[in-house]
Amino acid sequence: MSTPRAATEAAASIKPATGKLGVMIPGMGAVATTLIAGVEAVRRGLAKPIGSLSQMGHIRLGKRTENRSPLIKDFAPIADLNDIVFTGWDIFGGNLYDAAKTAQVLDRDQLEQIRPYLESIEPMPAVFDQHYVKRLTAKKVKTGKNKCDLANQIRNDIAEFKTKTDRQIMIWCGSTEIFLEQTAVHQTLAAFEKGLVEDDPNISPSMLYAWAALKEGIPFANGAPNLTVDIPALNELSRKMNAPICGKDFKTGQTFIKTVLAPAFKTRMLGVSGWYSTNILGNRDGEVLDDPESFKTKEESKLGVLDVIFQPELYPDLYKDLYHKVRINYYPPRGDNKEGWDNIDIFGWLGYPMQLKVDFLCRDSILAAPLALDLILFMDLAARTPSLRSLGIQEWLSFYFKAPDSAPGVYPEHDLFIQSMKLKNTLRHILGEGLITHLGLDYYGE
Repeated sequence: MSTPRAATEAAASIKPATGKLGVMIPGMGAVATTLIAGVEAVRRGLAKPIGSLSQMGHIRLGKRTENRSPLIKDFAPIADLNDIVFTGWDIFGGNLYDAAKTAQVLDRDQLEQIRPYLESIEPMPAVFDQHYVKRLTAKKVKTGKNKCDLANQIRNDIAEFKTKTDRQIMIWCGSTEIFLEQTAVHQTLAAFEKGLVEDDPNISPSMLYAWAALKEGIPFANGAPNLTVDIPALNELSRKMNAPICGKDFKTGQTFIKTVLAPAFKTRMLGVSGWYSTNILGNRDGEVLDDPESFKTKEESKLGVLDVIFQPELYPDLYKDLYHKVRINYYPPRGDNKEGWDNIDIFGWLGYPMQLKVDFLCRDSILAAPLALDLILFMDLAARTPSLRSLGIQEWLSFYFKAPDSAPGVYPEHDLFIQSMKLKNTLRHILGEGLITHLGLDYYGE
């Protein structure tokens, strides 16, 4: 049971969200422009921040009988949307109005209402290497003598942005890179920084951005399934600099549905013999994923979900022989309006078979933008909270990712409802409120 004094003391340990929060985005395409245009539309009262837990969600405090359920944004000291300033890097040039028109996520009338604001933001030249994203051809890139030089150019950009803002966060909204596995260069910070100088091919552009941000003490979130910070070297740097990191690959459409349905089957002890998932989409993400090497990175991110939730080693009769297949198909006419189709073969009492089919016609960037906003605000909160920033990995933000990060030796949580509880209980904990267990024995008689 918390006390007002405990809550006050806990809140006092968190630095207030004063001044401007600078958001730096590598990859200012469909997701980034949808996010930025949306934030500006909300600030002007032109739209509601639907899909954002931080803006529209409530959090229960205390017993149900207390009727305390404030908005999360009123309970937790997160930044105000009016204090957010955006910048970033992109390989195509032009301002964000041009980029948003190219992405074709938001309609023209909506864009025209905020056109001057979008035109005022022009991305900086990006660090890019076509070896890691084969289907894109860059128009506006940085050049340097080696990867160390390029990474330090990013640091220079960050330093300039620091003069205009009070706090910063970096969130990767760029494309999916080719599949990389950990090698010797990833094992220690010293080896990684030596690899930067030696142009090690196992260091991708997203790693350069992450290293630059963490060296500057800035939190880094990863919206793509790239390896990036999932290596010991950058975990080490995160802890050393008290710069939070979290999972990877925004949990938007099909995987979001999986992390809802799979826990339901497991809770009811229903077996699953097969789960076939296919997607069609036509945006730049679909074009990139049409390359087998980039698809491999995405496939690994999407495939890991069911195995962790179902725990086949504990439930062999239900899930040991589960056949799980994931496909992504590039289909240009669909644009950003993705279709995720799932066929699920389940079985119940006495082994009798049943089927469930899901057809989710969704808008990829519309689902991703509010996740990115929440991560920006919560990662900034983590950086201002002593008990969180020292952890490095922010497991409490697993809710937002297909591939959540967790401490070494601990499996990540994929169940959406466990993730939601972890997120809200973390907010309660850092602000001195009692945790919600749903035990409820004291509601009953003797």
